[in-house]
Amino acid sequence: MTSKTDAYITIDTISEGFYKEKGSKFLAFAIPCTNKVDAKRHIDGFRKEHHQACHVCFAWRFGAENYTDRYSDDGEPNNSAGKPIFGQILSFEVTNILIAVVRYYGGTNLGVGGLITAYKTAAKEALQQADLKTRYIVAHFTLQHDYQDTGNVMSVLNKIKAQITNQGFANNQPTISFNINRSDKEKVMTSFEPYPSVQIEHIKTT
Repeated sequence: MTSKTDAYITIDTISEGFYKEKGSKFLAFAIPCTNKVDAKRHIDGFRKEHHQACHVCFAWRFGAENYTDRYSDDGEPNNSAGKPIFGQILSFEVTNILIAVVRYYGGTNLGVGGLITAYKTAAKEALQQADLKTRYIVAHFTLQHDYQDTGNVMSVLNKIKAQITNQGFANNQPTISFNINRSDKEKVMTSFEPYPSVQIEHIKTT
């Protein structure tokens, strides 16, 4: 069974949302993104493309467990824009995402409450239009073993539901690369303890 700690939700393609109130238009864009450099590039692009807009507010979250978060009101009243946008990221439980909302001013002030509703609704619609994807966090291992333990090794790998990614030879010994759900990482080491010929190494977790 896959633990919730093994998975996260994200998007693969850009989606859009729209909200209009008293002449002001709010154009929301949900963008797959994994770092602030790319995020700032997208934001700068919106500022150039929508140079007549009065604000480009945004929020982002990166990472699968140790999150990097940020949000900005871009000159709107404090916490009236970035925080409501970020609230939708939290509500939809998505990560590796940037949501930018471009505002065109319609000539009438909306007040803080109206702004919160506008930015929240535009961001929500962008996420509702998005194709949400579940991604899995896996631990990557390699192992070597003696020929006589081939059956035992394959039996263990099957039992722990490992995904074999490569098989070959090194130093005249069979080698296997495989992945397993991150939460089952400790199970790997203990499962091979009865077989001294097995040399196993955890490479990385992604």
